[in-house]
Amino acid sequence: MKRLIAGLPFVAAVIFGGFFLWGLNPDRDPNEIPSVLISQPAPAFDLDPVPGLETPGLARSDLVSNERPVVVNVFASWCVPCRAEHAVLTRFVEREGMRLFGINYKDKPEDAVKWLNDLGNPYERIGSDLSGRTGIEWGLSGVPETFIVDSDGTVLFRYVGPVVGPDAVERFTQALKQAGALPNGAGS
Repeated sequence: MKRLIAGLPFVAAVIFGGFFLWGLNPDRDPNEIPSVLISQPAPAFDLDPVPGLETPGLARSDLVSNERPVVVNVFASWCVPCRAEHAVLTRFVEREGMRLFGINYKDKPEDAVKWLNDLGNPYERIGSDLSGRTGIEWGLSGVPETFIVDSDGTVLFRYVGPVVGPDAVERFTQALKQAGALPNGAGS
């Protein structure tokens, strides 16, 4: 019995080590994380604007009745990959005409304002999810995450992680085209 109890820490270490190695696998794609939201209505939410920004807040009602699908990006100023992704999303807005809405996740308003003032603000609307409750409703696994939402409020696509690098940008561009989120064939 003592041997069995003495061996438990070793067994636990092997199990945790296995999960750790699985997480480091370079062939593992975090975008393969299934989302129950795909082909489902976006969750109900109504977020106030980020205090100090002149950008309006964001609610589910803002996602519907648009002439084409919109993109909802969940970001935070403390998120290093969000900074890298920000320039890519800004280019999509400026060059391709993509409509971008944001959810500022668990971020101090003053930090979000400074971050957007420094990097530029490509968002039409930004809701402040200080508590993280809306992120839970969207099924976030972390930030950044980006969703394409159809004009009827249905979630069409989810991208986990930053949209950076040629492969990620190509995959995201293809999803935008398939969804019809770019005006008149932009991104071709």
